[in-house]
Amino acid sequence: MLPGMSSTTTAPLAAGPRTYTSLRAAWIPLAALCLAFFVEMVDNTLLSIALPTIGRDLGSGTTGLQWVTGAYSLTFGGLLLTAGSIADRWGRRRVLSVGLGLFGGLSLLVVFVHSAGELIALRAGLGIAAAMMAPITNSLVFRLFDDKVLRMRAMTVMITVGLSGFVLGPLLGGTALAHVSWEWLLVVNAPIALIAYVGIRLGVAADHPDGLTQDRLDLPGAVLSVAAIGLACYSLTSGVEHGWLGAGTLAAVVGAVGAATWFVRHERRTDAPMLDLGLFKNGTVRGAAIAQAGTSIAMAAVMFGLILHFQYAYGWSPVKAGLANLPLIVTMLLASPLSEGLAKRFGHRVACMIGAGLLAVSLGGMSWGVSHGYLAIAISMVVMTIGLRTIMTICAVALVDAMPANRTSMGTALNDTAQEVGTSVGTAVVGTLIAVLVTTALPAGTWSPDLVQSFFHGERVTYGILAIVVGLVAGYGAWTLTDSRSVEEHPVEEPAEAATPAAAPPAARTAQPA
Repeated sequence: MLPGMSSTTTAPLAAGPRTYTSLRAAWIPLAALCLAFFVEMVDNTLLSIALPTIGRDLGSGTTGLQWVTGAYSLTFGGLLLTAGSIADRWGRRRVLSVGLGLFGGLSLLVVFVHSAGELIALRAGLGIAAAMMAPITNSLVFRLFDDKVLRMRAMTVMITVGLSGFVLGPLLGGTALAHVSWEWLLVVNAPIALIAYVGIRLGVAADHPDGLTQDRLDLPGAVLSVAAIGLACYSLTSGVEHGWLGAGTLAAVVGAVGAATWFVRHERRTDAPMLDLGLFKNGTVRGAAIAQAGTSIAMAAVMFGLILHFQYAYGWSPVKAGLANLPLIVTMLLASPLSEGLAKRFGHRVACMIGAGLLAVSLGGMSWGVSHGYLAIAISMVVMTIGLRTIMTICAVALVDAMPANRTSMGTALNDTAQEVGTSVGTAVVGTLIAVLVTTALPAGTWSPDLVQSFFHGERVTYGILAIVVGLVAGYGAWTLTDSRSVEEHPVEEPAEAATPAAAPPAARTAQPA
């Protein structure tokens, strides 16, 4: 037994059979879980800085590049709820171990990639592996401690690490590209996953059988949800490539609507739904999920668009383009006191309405700023990040607090899923609009002045549209929240029959990529 570790002798509690008495004592499993969470989060954005390089190397256009990013978010977001269900049945440590092995092994296969289609398929596989990691790392961190104060401190560490990974991805990727080829951005995942695997096996106890459920998996629900989201995103790219009235585009739209309708019908009728749609009758649950999706649309669209802007329109190196994201990084890490202050003073509803207004203003400022230099863009990035941080933090807390006592883990999974759906939509929308307004093929070398001006025009229109869409979506979601002034998750005491690891609320993530 490791120093500082205690072992419970009663029936399995929410914290599991092996717990620690301090963060220092739990440094091995805590570091391993944070490392697993970090590599999953950084992989959301690490490759984005290399998109122009990948496009040239693999001969891919804008629609292909958006799927290099979107394929990961699509499978990740679509399978989060299913992965959580599997973990509740097979064991959380076991599923996380399998996910880490799959993530590391698939990352090594990038050396065999020679086309955009192969890379997209690989990214989809990595999204599946990441879905087996993200919600489970959070729940296992919660399970390391009996003391609620230590649990909250561990959650804060995990959230900070996850946010750092998400926003540092472009900077780390840009720095690496100055010295190695883009394939190494994925190869490095393998040793990181191995280190995390060893730490988890050493410091995290296996699940007690009494803490696992025997309910059957909702496999049809998982398939239908992925089909609905995937076909909806594909219809956008198909419209550009084959025409909006083309047979393939119309088939994708019909398929997406049909899959979504079938999913709702199935979830309402099945005895063991993947997602209990009755939860959305609660205005806070519904609104928080919608607002989270709105913020992710904004963040994914801006990050995807600015990577192209800095490297193509400005001709900056990957390192300089990565450094250009520093306003996002710094503001994301420093905005917590401001976000919490808004929540404490005005309550969740008003604070998130302010956040939605900041998002709309920042996207409008981005629309103006793309043709007026980096300073205008940087100011818009700061304003946008304050709005993002406010909504993401408050809605994550509000959503979990609004769930029934035995559904708090589902609240976190729903929070993650909403963010990943927003990421998929945001990437698809900005990639499609730029392709429609500018070009479907990214020219190699220096862009001509005419093409740069055309690109600026496309960005102005794109960010202008997003300002309206995101403002309305995030604002509508915020309007349904309560006037609660809580800024921390407070785990709800559960009935004895529900007090299992499956019901323990994992830390709510405030960033995805998504």
